[in-house]
Amino acid sequence: MSNFYEERATMIAAGDLQEFVPFGRDHCKHHPNALNLQLRQLQPASELWSSDGAAGLVGSLQEVTIHEKQKESWQLRKGVSEIGEEVDYDEELYVAGNMVIWSKGSKSQALAVYKAFTVDSPVQQALWCDFIISQDKSEKSYSSHEVEKCICILQSSCINMHSIEGKDYIASLPFQVANVWPTKYGLLFERSTSSHEVPPGPPREPLPTMFSMLHPLDEITPLVCKSGSLFGSSRVQYVVDQAMKIVFLSIDPSFVMTYDSVQNAHSLWTLRRVRAEEENVVLKFSEQGGTPQNVATSSSLTAHLRSLSKGDSPVASPFQNYSSIHSQSRSASSPSLHSRSPSISNMAALREKNSQASKVFITSDLCGQKFLCFLVESQLQLRCVKFQESNDKTQLIFGSVTNIHAKDAAPVEKIDTMLVLEGSGNLVLYTGVVRVGKVFIPGLPAPSLMMSSTMPRPSTPLDSVSTPKPLSKLLGSLDEAVLLSPVPELRDSSKLHDSLYNEDCTFQQFGTYIHSVRDPVHNRVTLELSNGSMVRITIPEVATSELVQTCLQAIKFILPKEVAVQMLVKWYNVHSAPGGPSYHSEWNLFVICLMNMMGYNTDRLAWTRNFDFEGSLSPVIAPKKARPSETGSDDDWEYLLNSDYHQNVESHLLNRSLCLSSLEVSRVKDEDFSQNLSLDSSTLLFTHITAIFFVLHLVYEELKLNTLMGEGIRSLVDLLVQLARDLHLGPYVDHYYRDYPTLVRTTGQLCTIDQGQTGFMDHPSFFTSEPPSIYQWVSSCLKGERMPPYPYLPGICERSRLVVLSIALYILGDESSVSYDASKYLSKITIAPPKAQAEQEENSFRHSASVSSLAEKLVVWMTSVGFTLRDLETLPFGIALPIRDAIYHCREQPASDWPEAVCLLIGRQDLSKQACEGNLPRGKSVLSSDVPSGTETEEEDDGMNDMNHEVMSLIWSEDLRVQDVRRLLQSAHPVRVNVVQYPELSDHEFIEEKENRLLQLCQRTMALPVGRGMFTLFSYHPVPTEPLPIPKLNLTGRAPPRNTTVDLNSGNIDVPPNMTSWASFHNGVAAGLKIAPASQIDSAWIVYNKPKHAELANEYAGFLMALGLNGHLTKLATLNIHDYLTKGHEMTSIGLLLGVSAAKLGTMDMSITRLLSIHVPALLPPTSTELDVPHNVQVAAVVGIGLVYQGTAHRHTAEVLLAEIGRPPGPEMEYCTDRESYSLAAGLALGMVCLGHGSNLIGMSDLNVPEQLYQYMVGGHRRFQAGTHRERHKSPSYQIKEGDTINVDVTCPGATLALAMIYLKTNNRSIADWLRAPDTMYLLDFVKPEFLLLRTLARCLILWDDILPNSKWVDSNVPQIIRENSISLSEIELPCSEDLNLETLSQAHVYIIAGACLSLGFRFAGSENLSAFNCLHKFAKDFMTYLSAPNASITGPYNLETCLSVVLLSLAMVMAGSGNLKVLQLCRFLHMKTGGEMNYGFHLAHHMALGLLFLGGGRYSLSTSNSSIAALLCALYPHFPAHSTDNRYHLQALRHLYVLAAEPRLLVPVDVDTNTPCYALLEVTYKGTQWYEQTKEELMAPTLLPELHLLKQIKVKGPRYWELLIDLSKGTQHLKSILSKDGVLYVKLRAGQLSYKEDPMGWQSLLAQTVANRNSEARAFKPETISAFTSDPALLSFAEYFCKPTVSMGQKQEILDLFSSVLYECVTQETPEMLPAYIAMDQAIRRLGRRELSETCELWQIKLVLEFFSSRSHQERLQNHPKRGLFMNSEFLPVVKCTIDNTLDQWLQAGGDTCVHAYLSGQPCEESKLSMLACFLVYHSVPAPRHLPPLGLEGSTSFAELLFKFKQLKMPVRALLRLAPLLLGNPQPMVM
Repeated sequence: MSNFYEERATMIAAGDLQEFVPFGRDHCKHHPNALNLQLRQLQPASELWSSDGAAGLVGSLQEVTIHEKQKESWQLRKGVSEIGEEVDYDEELYVAGNMVIWSKGSKSQALAVYKAFTVDSPVQQALWCDFIISQDKSEKSYSSHEVEKCICILQSSCINMHSIEGKDYIASLPFQVANVWPTKYGLLFERSTSSHEVPPGPPREPLPTMFSMLHPLDEITPLVCKSGSLFGSSRVQYVVDQAMKIVFLSIDPSFVMTYDSVQNAHSLWTLRRVRAEEENVVLKFSEQGGTPQNVATSSSLTAHLRSLSKGDSPVASPFQNYSSIHSQSRSASSPSLHSRSPSISNMAALREKNSQASKVFITSDLCGQKFLCFLVESQLQLRCVKFQESNDKTQLIFGSVTNIHAKDAAPVEKIDTMLVLEGSGNLVLYTGVVRVGKVFIPGLPAPSLMMSSTMPRPSTPLDSVSTPKPLSKLLGSLDEAVLLSPVPELRDSSKLHDSLYNEDCTFQQFGTYIHSVRDPVHNRVTLELSNGSMVRITIPEVATSELVQTCLQAIKFILPKEVAVQMLVKWYNVHSAPGGPSYHSEWNLFVICLMNMMGYNTDRLAWTRNFDFEGSLSPVIAPKKARPSETGSDDDWEYLLNSDYHQNVESHLLNRSLCLSSLEVSRVKDEDFSQNLSLDSSTLLFTHITAIFFVLHLVYEELKLNTLMGEGIRSLVDLLVQLARDLHLGPYVDHYYRDYPTLVRTTGQLCTIDQGQTGFMDHPSFFTSEPPSIYQWVSSCLKGERMPPYPYLPGICERSRLVVLSIALYILGDESSVSYDASKYLSKITIAPPKAQAEQEENSFRHSASVSSLAEKLVVWMTSVGFTLRDLETLPFGIALPIRDAIYHCREQPASDWPEAVCLLIGRQDLSKQACEGNLPRGKSVLSSDVPSGTETEEEDDGMNDMNHEVMSLIWSEDLRVQDVRRLLQSAHPVRVNVVQYPELSDHEFIEEKENRLLQLCQRTMALPVGRGMFTLFSYHPVPTEPLPIPKLNLTGRAPPRNTTVDLNSGNIDVPPNMTSWASFHNGVAAGLKIAPASQIDSAWIVYNKPKHAELANEYAGFLMALGLNGHLTKLATLNIHDYLTKGHEMTSIGLLLGVSAAKLGTMDMSITRLLSIHVPALLPPTSTELDVPHNVQVAAVVGIGLVYQGTAHRHTAEVLLAEIGRPPGPEMEYCTDRESYSLAAGLALGMVCLGHGSNLIGMSDLNVPEQLYQYMVGGHRRFQAGTHRERHKSPSYQIKEGDTINVDVTCPGATLALAMIYLKTNNRSIADWLRAPDTMYLLDFVKPEFLLLRTLARCLILWDDILPNSKWVDSNVPQIIRENSISLSEIELPCSEDLNLETLSQAHVYIIAGACLSLGFRFAGSENLSAFNCLHKFAKDFMTYLSAPNASITGPYNLETCLSVVLLSLAMVMAGSGNLKVLQLCRFLHMKTGGEMNYGFHLAHHMALGLLFLGGGRYSLSTSNSSIAALLCALYPHFPAHSTDNRYHLQALRHLYVLAAEPRLLVPVDVDTNTPCYALLEVTYKGTQWYEQTKEELMAPTLLPELHLLKQIKVKGPRYWELLIDLSKGTQHLKSILSKDGVLYVKLRAGQLSYKEDPMGWQSLLAQTVANRNSEARAFKPETISAFTSDPALLSFAEYFCKPTVSMGQKQEILDLFSSVLYECVTQETPEMLPAYIAMDQAIRRLGRRELSETCELWQIKLVLEFFSSRSHQERLQNHPKRGLFMNSEFLPVVKCTIDNTLDQWLQAGGDTCVHAYLSGQPCEESKLSMLACFLVYHSVPAPRHLPPLGLEGSTSFAELLFKFKQLKMPVRALLRLAPLLLGNPQPMVM
């Protein structure tokens, strides 16, 4: 047989021949900017373009190729997908002139340009490079950190890098670059060295020649090399040798190959990061100037380089280290210290001129050994060096060099081979250094012909190659030629091919031959032909069918490497021969090939002989299957007669009509069977037959665990049975018979193995005489018997390993099985004798998430080894049952912190989607409403179109309050001016009247934007290509009845100047606050929004402030910030300073501090020039300082701010106006800096902060101004006479609030007593009533824990004197009293109450506390009644309005985000009041309250953290502006700081199946506090959660949705991230439940409860109602097609009933995944009943199911969880058991007993009974005859004796009962 594979027969057919033109070339022509390129490049050819006709065109094309040859280049790589999934296409990077074109595509995917780049100067090189973005640049961070995939374009003076994300970098090059290489760490540059560079004479140090760059933003730094002499003294120095050039750089493993042109030697260096000590050596070395010549001076350029490297040295420096590779005597400290190792010295021996390798690549052979190959073109040799990594992965060990004669070569990665172009022009495939065979390319002539052919041919272009016609012509003729004789001899076949080429060469071109090979990707490679055209071919794969691949892998695994390579080479030649097999015959080909290699004569073997290869009429196997005999034999004729071809022809119609009689062949053939065939022992695999048989058996057991591989198993059984018989392995034959009774006949053709030869056969140590059976193993585990470890092939039998370990874990309860010690259950098969293996079992699995039970351990472990639902579905149902049971356990109560994969496996899509969303960057969320902009065009944009109505309609489902709020807050429509014209009014007066009325209404309109900003907070994701739409602020009106326009600019009345400036500022803020913090915004977009018109500057100023508040302003470039500030526009400066400070809250950022200090004179050095900063900008800057230093207690800042509260007016006009707002700002800022620090203000005791503040609050002598600013305040002001006392009216508010913030929540009684309201009339006269509000507020904030939400507590803040004498406002007559000032008392009373209410608002902000709400609501109502009371004038309406506004704001704070109806009604009522005392400030307060009530559209609420309270104090300061330009007491811009207190707290359940928001019941558990115990509360989500620090856990409650627990005791991070992503919490409806929206009361699901009680109604279940239970489309259609009764049912009714009840069971018990198992069991039992069960696999599964439910572990679990739903119906299983027993018993009675008897005594039995017999044996686990007790079966006399004998066989008693009659010789079986 050995000449079966003769070298000359082996040709490998390449597929997919396509003409190859780089895609970029064509694209370049059409690319803009291409025209001038062409003109530049084609000067001589340009006139040819004009001439028409082909000649001109062809000429010009040639011209193009000649000209572009030098200019264009390209490279290809395997496609990389963004997501990391497997993709199969090429990516091409094409360079021509100034352009780089990156395209992707393949034959299946059309080519397309991905990116095109045009640069300014000609591109020298373009390449892909992945840069690592990491903070610590240590070696270990390279594995973990994320990479930035870039494309690098090298020009002569700079290099451009463009990342896929769209970042681009430019780095200028300090030297001319000869070459750039991508490395694992970044880029590597070679400096081009010119020949006239000055040689390093005495004064010079040589310059480095190689440099590296680790990241586009890093410096380019020189490389360091570490080369040692052989004695180990290594030197570290820069790479300075100019003769050394890089020829190849490998990224993984990371090494470099260089060529030294002086020594003519190649050498290898490993590439790694530099170590600190080596870096220091180099830096010191160059500093001393000690060069190899020991020279002291150094030139300027080196000095420059040195400073560069010095600059980098503190950071982990980007010098790389080159240490070379050596295989002996490493020292422990450094991986490798020696220069060119001896192992590479033979490379260095090639000392001929110019022998630099022109091409280097790494290839691996079919067994995974790696080779480094380099092509020395001058020698026409390819040198291959075998190498491998050392065990500790630090080093490469190189072997010897093999030379292959070659002109060119390229690796084919996909199939571990390489293509070699021989000098003769032949393409040959090698794997490693083993020759596989020639590659035959259809359409290109065989080179041997070319040489011989003398006939000159016309040179036609090669285009025709790509047209399919000639190819098919060629193949067609092949077929016909072959048909002439099915068995041509080898010699003939080669002649045949030759002749064929000569016949059909009209379209071929003899002048062409293959010139070179380039661009290998995957298994595709381009051939360059000598005429300049290129062809891309595909090298066929090793195997296409999964079965063959698995078998090959297993055999390869078990054979020694050399044999394995030979085996694979032979198979590859057979498989890939021209006209290769079709898909379905690949297996047959494999069997024949394998058996031939084992020494079988497959043509004599009956079952292999009739293999049908093509599945067509032609038996073309001739080229593949040549006969051993030289001449023809009789066999050929018989072969033809036996072929399917013959049978097909025989049955053909024509045959019958011609009455051709068939020859009687079969009789003759039978005699053949009897003659035994023998095996040829000289073949390749003969000695390994046993090992191969065993691994194929393991593959067979593995395939039994995949239900999709049924066909493959049946094919494999034939082969295994043949081998088992020939090896005389009875137990195996019996095993296969029990699995596939119909396929395994008891008789068959044997091939004898010569007894003398058996000695040569290997009997591997792992071979067991008992066949390993995975089903048997699992079954024994379930019964609790001990089993030997199950053998498995690593990497091939992964399912077996998984099943074995999961059963060990879940059934045996051994947790160590999956963590470290699997050897008890698995024995690994290895070729080598089992040596102590260093590497631990590869799945030592540790899981971080919380895992408690075995079920959870199992599930988490399975996902960690990559097991998915798809795998679970393909496991047979019996094997999968324990796993499904564990999954069912976990599904009920999963942990919220499991990774996504685990949640997918247990079928909780809600959790897995949550986990997966958690990992996504925060982009547009599920809930963001996609309102197309077109719908809103006809109505004016009011700035509230982008709200998410879907969620809001769930929160407030029963009314239209949201529309109402929108109507109240819109400011883009004209207002209605309704004035009645009285008869006495003239028309002119009437117009004035209307305009005055409009002016009043405009006070309200201008106050609306602040509230609108609250309402639309963070609700919009802007489109980065469009500017943000800012709605107009519409100050016109319409007067009924004729709808005439009323305008303020008519000149009839006086309008205050600059009236709208702050209103438009607020409008801008409101628009900017719509932008969600998660949006993608950059500096360019912010600048792009800058308006064209100057009058919109105020809006833009507000927009900038808003961007600061939502955190986007940090992206604005410093340059732009400077730009805006230099414009000197007051509003812009205010917005910018506050925005930047808010964005940098509490960071103490230095650059921002500088920015703010310029605007605060007190922070500048005393001698600096006085800058003219507008007063409001100073105020903003001071507050900015407070924000940036919030909570830091920074001493210097605090000192300055403390002094600024009492800043005296200056001598000129400065600091004289609006002093109150500045003082307040300084107080607020001081409070923020020392926020909550209270008495422990470290290092500030000498400042006496509290005493100083107290003085500012109550007045007294001014302290002497200390410190730097003494000079400034020498002379008093000429405007304001204050004397040397403190002006309390100015300083009191700031000081009060500063005290409140410093001692916030400290419960410090002594400070609080300072703030008590005075309790004597005398003292009351000294305090402004307004300040009492602030004092009360401050006192309550300090005594935080004393605040109680009831009116009694509020009243307790009022001093006794006021309480006793204050008039109740409803009384008519006034009590007269001389010494009491009633006005003072009543004002003090209302302000104190307002202050207490405000503190209540702060204390319960965002809590929706009911008692706080009731209390505040009562006071609000009271104030409303006071306002209309007769004696309100005593208190003053202004004061009452202020207090009402304050109470309303407190109410809104408590109910923030809740949209409470009562508060809304109050706000709406106040919205309608426009006359009288209602000024701009009150409107502002009311609409802020309305905004807070609907904060962020109900998604946000307020927090009560210290920083939130500080922000709210700034925003809600209880003194409201009198008109729209009033900033005297408080800067209006600060009103927006509420944003810093808002936090997302809305939890929106989203149904994971429909992806829409829905209702779900939550159970929230509060932690216990001093006021209440730990309590639970039920909420219907979507709802605002309470503050997270108060909660212990949140749970989604059943029964409608799957339960889900978020445990906050472990940390709130998980929940915070959910809330910040729009609060989306995925939930999943349980089967049989409807959502709350469809079924609010839960009545429709009642059906579920009644029937689930397993009563008789279960039969009455109608399939139509299934839709009420589940929305799963698969279940619905199952009900539709399998459970609906039709008219003529007959006996099918029973099946339908069964299906219906099974479906019902699955749906109600939440186990829809068990439906297939139920049905499979039912079908199997029915088939068994009809005696049609041809394979026992299903019976095995039923047996495993029964064993699982009776197993001990399952019973224990049931006892531990009695409430748990049943996993499989308890009634179904006994019925199954019973039915099978009955069927088998009937068969026994009907004559099966004789059959069993025959089997047990080893006699053959009749064929018809075989399949039932196998079922009986499997189901009753009857042992094989060889195991039965040897003393004869008939010897036993009693059942007891039998029992005793069978005890050790572990045979169940019920099976023995059935066998007893046979064994005891009693003819009647005992049927129970």
